[in-house]
Amino acid sequence: MNAQQLDISFLTWAVTVGLVVLLLAVDLLVAAKRPHHVGFGEATAWSVFYVAVALGFGVWFTLHYGGGPGSEYFVGYLVEKSLSVDNLFVFVIIMSTFAVPDQHRHKALTFGIVLALIMRTIFIALGATLLSLFSFVFLLFGLLLIYTAVQLFRHRDEDPDIEDNVVVKTSRRVLPVTDDYVDGKLFTRDNGKRMVTPLFVALVAIGTIDLLFALDSIPAVFGITAQPYVVFAANAFSLLGLRALFFLVQGLLDRLVYLSVGLSLILAFIGVKLILQWLHEDVDESVPEIPTLLSLAVIAVVLLVVTVASLVKTKRDPSAKARPASLRTRRASAGRTRREEDDRARR
Repeated sequence: MNAQQLDISFLTWAVTVGLVVLLLAVDLLVAAKRPHHVGFGEATAWSVFYVAVALGFGVWFTLHYGGGPGSEYFVGYLVEKSLSVDNLFVFVIIMSTFAVPDQHRHKALTFGIVLALIMRTIFIALGATLLSLFSFVFLLFGLLLIYTAVQLFRHRDEDPDIEDNVVVKTSRRVLPVTDDYVDGKLFTRDNGKRMVTPLFVALVAIGTIDLLFALDSIPAVFGITAQPYVVFAANAFSLLGLRALFFLVQGLLDRLVYLSVGLSLILAFIGVKLILQWLHEDVDESVPEIPTLLSLAVIAVVLLVVTVASLVKTKRDPSAKARPASLRTRRASAGRTRREEDDRARR
């Protein structure tokens, strides 16, 4: 990891942020003006478009700033894209939990991604500031990722409990919620009383769940690069494609039975990479660092093996079903499971 910060001009930042905002605005406009069922063909076209934009940006960035930073961007993008697939599991469950009509799922996802991008930008700024002030933050991030990897592996077969999310429960308790979706509106009036729709609550669930995911994904990408611009770009372009990817793969997610295992291996690997980085910089320069290209190879191989093994498993055992294995939401689910078991024991 190159500790020297890139000289990114204000204009470059402004153009990059402007491009991201423009693409989000297009998504919002399409979702608001033309709510409809997103078919496989449309989802494929949007997914290819967003991947092309991300790759095109990476090529431009590599040509202007060199192969080292360019490699960091591509590895960071791959990491964020792979972790975002776990987000998709939870998005599917949220849509099912709140019975979001198919024609309004586009809008809910796009608004949720906007919120996620805003919150992750805040995390990136905080993380970059901490890393510039305290080098031991590399150690803390590394330990956090290893802990997360262990928990992810331990609870890989559990479903999240969206209804037990504290923010969702609070929203339902303090806000007047309508019984129906009122043509996809977030707010409405009923007999002069201002109310929110279930779509608003689903949006809150998506945003808060993704905020919790950022607690893992931001340290993970900082394990690839210490450049705030690269971290932002990798996150932004991976999130931009998340909405289209949801509609493209929502029917295939159940087949990725080993995804959580693969993600836990990736997080553990990056955690070790961060700890070695800290040891190299603060303890002993003879401690080896893990090169960016090696990280790319490891992550790519893990994802390939996980995908192939999952497809083979589900072909041999059609009853096998993947689980999202989301760390924070799992804790609530585990608590509820224990309560249900206690109730059954008492009865």
